[in-house]
Amino acid sequence: QVQLVESGGRLVQAGGSLRLSCAASGRTISRYAMGWFRQDPGKEREFVAVIAWSGGGTSYADSVKGRFTISRDNAKNTVYLQMNDLKPEDTAVYYCAANSRYQYSRRWDEYDYWGQGTQVTVSS
Repeated sequence: QVQLVESGGRLVQAGGSLRLSCAASGRTISRYAMGWFRQDPGKEREFVAVIAWSGGGTSYADSVKGRFTISRDNAKNTVYLQMNDLKPEDTAVYYCAANSRYQYSRRWDEYDYWGQGTQVTVSS
């Protein structure tokens, strides 16, 4: 079992930056692809970014490419999402997730473990 806890979400003005953290416990995340998803009330859960368990390769949703950066520190068992140039449409609950089967999965149903989420609100 992997337990995931997100932190770092808060209210920020458009154009600002935030760094979200996802701290894992229970198992090392070095063998897991780690993803970030987000969800607004009434909308489907949306893929944001993923980082592979080997080589550090990444993939991003088009809506965040060039603004968001996912990274991992396996020694700290933590994954990060650096978010720059935030826009009101980035407002959502952000979830961290882990899967051990697909290195670049964008499908939420391919992830095995989830955090409880952290709220990001971007004001215009």
